[in-house]
Amino acid sequence: MMNFPARRTHALAAIIAGSLSLGVLPTGVLAQDLEVQHTKGETTVPANPKTVIAFDMASLDTLNALGVEVSGVPTARFPEYLAKYGSDKYEKVGTLFEPDYEAVNALKPDLIIVGGRSSAKFDALAKIAPAIDMTVDTKDYVGSVKKNVQILAQIFGKQPEAASQLTKLDQSMDALREEAAKAGKGLLVLTTGGKMSAYGSGSRFGYLHDAFGIVPAVEDLATTNHGQAVNAEFILKTNPDWLFVIDRDVATGRSEGAAKKVLDNDLVAQTTAWKNNQVVYLDPVNWYLIGGGLTAMQASVDQIAKAIAKK
Repeated sequence: MMNFPARRTHALAAIIAGSLSLGVLPTGVLAQDLEVQHTKGETTVPANPKTVIAFDMASLDTLNALGVEVSGVPTARFPEYLAKYGSDKYEKVGTLFEPDYEAVNALKPDLIIVGGRSSAKFDALAKIAPAIDMTVDTKDYVGSVKKNVQILAQIFGKQPEAASQLTKLDQSMDALREEAAKAGKGLLVLTTGGKMSAYGSGSRFGYLHDAFGIVPAVEDLATTNHGQAVNAEFILKTNPDWLFVIDRDVATGRSEGAAKKVLDNDLVAQTTAWKNNQVVYLDPVNWYLIGGGLTAMQASVDQIAKAIAKK
């Protein structure tokens, strides 16, 4: 049996103890590999992998925020703060939905990260290299986001950076919840192609209520991925104090200002939200394309806090 100096033994014990709660465990005595628990099971991942492919936009956001470089990304509509990933410096390995397996193979990745839209391709990609699925659990959205951040930080040795940014996020959400409790009731709708869907507590965008503290204007909305189809009559009947809007057409680059055209009608104009100028057009890329990335989450909290603070 190998003998280690006491300080090294204690340090290793601390690493193991700290990893237990994150679903990340060292597989060897020297912790060169990590056993990562994720949405699709467990994967042995090399510590601090060098060649990384990130299909998941939320994970790419988080890695960027933590100062971790990646080698391959999908062709996608990147927000300004992630615009560098559109350059030729980063190998394009397919789309958010469909990998280019030849390009993935050519990179010989040490780690492939999927999530959300790319989750369905996990099994195929896991045959090429170690892969983890960072799909967020909508039933505990923020808790799931935090866990994913901590897992990525553990893999890449960025725990201090992650802790600092998560602390800031927690403090911002605490402050937002205090203000949200006094702001009145809110309804979130997504518009696309001239149609609308509403999302409530427990849905993919339910963290507006569940984590940010906006009181729902209506309960028991469908929690399916596409939300509950609604119309202007529904919005008038619900009569929210605040109307939060995600314009999917803007997020996907189809058109600009489509949501405003959908909502600008005599029925919506009778609502408290419209009369009081309390219609908030959420950043569509952060909410629809990225979601649970560190930067996107912080920006979402800040946008809503700023909107509420003006009242």
